[in-house]
Amino acid sequence: MLETWRWFDQKDPISLKKIAQAGAKGIVSSLNEIPTGEVWPLENLLSRKTMIEQAGLSWSVIESIPVHNDIKTRKGNYREYIENYKQSIINAAKAGINVVCYNFMPVVDWTRTNLDYLLENTGSALRFDMVDFVAYDLFILERANAEADYSDDLKEQAHQYYKGMNSQQIALLESNIIAGLPGGEGSYTRDSIKAAIAEFIELGEEGMRANLITFLSEIVPVAESVGLNLCVHPDDPPFSLFGLPRVVSTQDDVRKIFNAVNSPANGLTLCAGSFGAREDNNLVEMVKEFGPKIYFVHLRNVIREENGSFYEAEHLDGDNDMVGLIDALLTEEKRRKASGESAIIPMRPDHGHLLDDEAGQPNVKPGYSYLGRLKGLAELRGVIHAISHIKQIQ
Repeated sequence: MLETWRWFDQKDPISLKKIAQAGAKGIVSSLNEIPTGEVWPLENLLSRKTMIEQAGLSWSVIESIPVHNDIKTRKGNYREYIENYKQSIINAAKAGINVVCYNFMPVVDWTRTNLDYLLENTGSALRFDMVDFVAYDLFILERANAEADYSDDLKEQAHQYYKGMNSQQIALLESNIIAGLPGGEGSYTRDSIKAAIAEFIELGEEGMRANLITFLSEIVPVAESVGLNLCVHPDDPPFSLFGLPRVVSTQDDVRKIFNAVNSPANGLTLCAGSFGAREDNNLVEMVKEFGPKIYFVHLRNVIREENGSFYEAEHLDGDNDMVGLIDALLTEEKRRKASGESAIIPMRPDHGHLLDDEAGQPNVKPGYSYLGRLKGLAELRGVIHAISHIKQIQ
């Protein structure tokens, strides 16, 4: 597997030099300066690529070219944005980057309620707490008809939690949920998110899935023609938030996407933490079924709790079978190599813990500390080397 590292741009406090010292060979990056929906200029892509290569690294994966909400709803300027997306893909291929990760999450991108959850070892992790989220949805955002989405027990727990919150706690929770996390598409105000939520709820799950498939039916042929692979990232968390439709949350969701648009360019980003937040997603079985179309992997682990709550665990110590998953991925690489296909799968350590030396530092992005990901990469590298050695012996 190709060890890669998420790098946001020149403003990232973690330099390319530090990434190279961590032992990663590839970079996962995005042109964050380009507004969502606009064409990614070839000169910008080439400039970023040159910068990365001068550090002795390669730009292995684009994560991501954001999909404008107008495309997801097929309203407004969606036709223009689809044409722009096609041109961005063409330009990425011209720049020599042939893997593009994207997501089709409505309104909110990846979502957490606590960005500094204290662990037993005094480090901190990202956490999604369903009680906290429901308290926000019901009593702070006051979304219309939200009560119908939750059980009586969950609503009571959320009410008790909300009654104990002060203004600072309310502001922090709201910021965590709607202000946008690293790599997301931006932020909302309380009023603007209500309007966006209502629009997508009206669309519904089947409408949302139909719009994704229609988008792919236009985009995938372009990607295939230029030798580029698209790989959809799952919903994070992989279940409905705010009553919104989610269409990339389960193994069956992925199956429907692949059956609807049957092309080698229509692929998957296997995010172990996103899919793994659901107990009914078997990651090893997903590799066995979708292996030939897995073009990018996020390796992270979670500990699941009741009601859908979870927090980011040690990379090798959570509810997901990380060793079994890596074994399955290495088996898929071996199959590709034997078939004469391009074998290597880019992976990156994801959402590292915040450890002591970086705690309290103002520029550390939530989930993207240097030391936490360095620790995770070292652990994952050890598993990969051990399994690879065993397979060679066998």
